[in-house]
Amino acid sequence: MTPIAVTIAGSDSSGGAGIQADLKTFAALRVYGASVITALTAQNTIGVQGIHDVPADFVLAQIESVFSDLAVRAVKIGMLSQVETIVAVAEGLKRYAGNIPIVLDPVMVATSGDRLITDEAVEALRRHLLPLADVVTPNLPELGCLIGEPTAPNENAAVAQGRRLLALGARAALIKGGHADGSESIDHLMGADGTMRRFAATRIETRNSHGTGCTLSSAVAAGLARGFPLADSVAQAKRYTTAAIAAAATVPMGQGHGPVHHFHALWR
Repeated sequence: MTPIAVTIAGSDSSGGAGIQADLKTFAALRVYGASVITALTAQNTIGVQGIHDVPADFVLAQIESVFSDLAVRAVKIGMLSQVETIVAVAEGLKRYAGNIPIVLDPVMVATSGDRLITDEAVEALRRHLLPLADVVTPNLPELGCLIGEPTAPNENAAVAQGRRLLALGARAALIKGGHADGSESIDHLMGADGTMRRFAATRIETRNSHGTGCTLSSAVAAGLARGFPLADSVAQAKRYTTAAIAAAATVPMGQGHGPVHHFHALWR
């Protein structure tokens, strides 16, 4: 059976992040991608010029349409900017939680620095979606925001914050180290059972970082859809995303933070 994953996220009109990055990642990793669009953004590599939210009842209708027909094997959740949307997504997914792996990427700030989510929505995300997630994938600023603390200044502080995040209900957390300093980008996969694995890659100096978080979380979901264990899914997602960042300079796009190269294995 062809593995199917669905992304529940916002659209990026420039094609580098959000729904577009998710579907490209699924396809590159041999997974059929379906989508539930939660918001439209007027966006490019320079910044976000506008956000138009999809009504919550229509978001729920999309979820019901996809799940009533397709044999979904993994879910990736991305940008959810409104409380009503978060509640609708939780309502649509609660019957599947525990049976279909759910990857929650708490998208809060674009690569350009533009804020994408309200404070009220952050609280709703904590309350309604964290308990449904098999793994939540925050970067360091998002991690701090989720637990109401400043961004962790170092690796030990990030791990400590990760433990506090897990106490909110997620089964596992992948704490991304892309915003940290050092010659390596180090991600920590932490389980609610106390287990922890460290995934390191050489840090790549580049301006082409648009959509990296979306890409990594979608790659994790793709691995889960193909039946890989979580740790193996994270390992292959880290390799894929690192290679996509490294290849991004071969297909430069835009005047700001360009996208990663999702199809680096196929063409350059």
